[in-house]
Amino acid sequence: MSSSRPRDTRWRTPARWPLRARLIAEQVVLLSLVCVIIGVVTGFALRDFLVQRLDQQLTQTAGRTGFGPMMDGGGQRPGPSDLLDDHPLDNPGFGPGTLFSRVRNSQLKADRVNSSGVSETISDEAALAVLSAVPQDRKPRTVELGALGSYRVVAVPTPNGAAVTGLPLSEVNSTVLRMGLILGGVALGGLITVGLAGALIIRRTLEPLERVAATAGRVAELPLHEGEVALAERVPAADATPDTEVGQVGLALNRMLGHVGDALSARHASETRVRQFVADASHELRTPLAAIRGYAELTRRSRDSVSPEIAHAMGRVESEAVRMTSLVEDLLLLARLDAGRPLELGEVDLSRLVVDSVSDARIAGREHDWRLALPPEAVTVRGDADRVRQVLANLLSNARTHTPPGTTVTTMLNPGRAGWVDLVVADDGPGIPEALLPEVFERFARGDSSRSRAAGSTGLGLSIVAAVVSAHGGAVRVDSRPGATRFTVSLPAG
Repeated sequence: MSSSRPRDTRWRTPARWPLRARLIAEQVVLLSLVCVIIGVVTGFALRDFLVQRLDQQLTQTAGRTGFGPMMDGGGQRPGPSDLLDDHPLDNPGFGPGTLFSRVRNSQLKADRVNSSGVSETISDEAALAVLSAVPQDRKPRTVELGALGSYRVVAVPTPNGAAVTGLPLSEVNSTVLRMGLILGGVALGGLITVGLAGALIIRRTLEPLERVAATAGRVAELPLHEGEVALAERVPAADATPDTEVGQVGLALNRMLGHVGDALSARHASETRVRQFVADASHELRTPLAAIRGYAELTRRSRDSVSPEIAHAMGRVESEAVRMTSLVEDLLLLARLDAGRPLELGEVDLSRLVVDSVSDARIAGREHDWRLALPPEAVTVRGDADRVRQVLANLLSNARTHTPPGTTVTTMLNPGRAGWVDLVVADDGPGIPEALLPEVFERFARGDSSRSRAAGSTGLGLSIVAAVVSAHGGAVRVDSRPGATRFTVSLPAG
């Protein structure tokens, strides 16, 4: 059965190797190629030189047999050397391996000096056949004589046939082989030395680049998305010079960090002004909104009769004033949280708070099924009781207003994790649209019509939840699909 799990090819693909490893590998491969070329060229040159020297020795040896390539075989005087059983190798001066064969009237006889310096007759039919086929052009050539090995031979014509003299190539081959082994060993040692030295040199050379990368990594870990950011990280001056390529990168990174720092400062100043404006506007709007609501109630309670149209209009004025007052209070709370106003921290009985909040939700949403799942022991957290109550109220209100009647809403407490308590509000409603999930805790985020209020929504409820939970040092997340939506609030245990 084959597995569909993808294989990790990170260390199998050279393109994904670290720069240091790639430089060392390329350096070693290039040097290996140079060593191979030098070895091959040197081997061929040495072999050619040794073969030429062997050919000179072959010419001299053939001359001592009386049938050298510089002699005219047809002009020799008939004598003992012209007989079929002539043995010139019995004379002194012929080294081990020297070969001599004579063909006369299609009869071939060959002798060879063995390792003891004694001439012996060659009986290998294959070797004799090769010797009889050597061209009689007086030029040295290489032949393979089976078990006898490679030979350099020269053949000259005689009045009644031909004479072949040969010297073994074993010394040439062994010399070339020894030279190859020596070159290979020297090349291997050189490659190891160059690899180690190259690793040290490249490591020192890339240290400035590593310091530049470390600076960029430290900047990447800074919380740049919100609040005032002191972007003091810079590449050291020694690594930010226009003289080197790495220095140019460091210099460009410093300029970019300077621009980013200016942009973050401008962003923070703008956010501060907006927050201050929202806080001031929200504070100033509370008084006129309270006056509008008061006059609307006064008109409704007046004993003088008013027309139905005026009564309806004043009722709408009062309801919209109430809604706008709620919006202003939410904006003012968010502005205070953004400004970092400290919370009134203390021990909060979360179990009691959940029971009270769900009881209130039952009264406000009788068409929903409200359920509790609490541990037998009381669960406490450290926080601001009013703000935690608002978090739970907003989550329950969100479940009530964005789900159809008959939806089951379950509130749970899970103190299982060490040092943390999870508050969960889950419903089996239609779920949150997938496109809205990434921004559900953003301010003024709105869902589609299936999860929107009939009377409209400010879109601030969940953003207040996220802001309050963050101010407590906790976290909130949402998981949603049709039939199962789950908000989880994690708070430090009391």
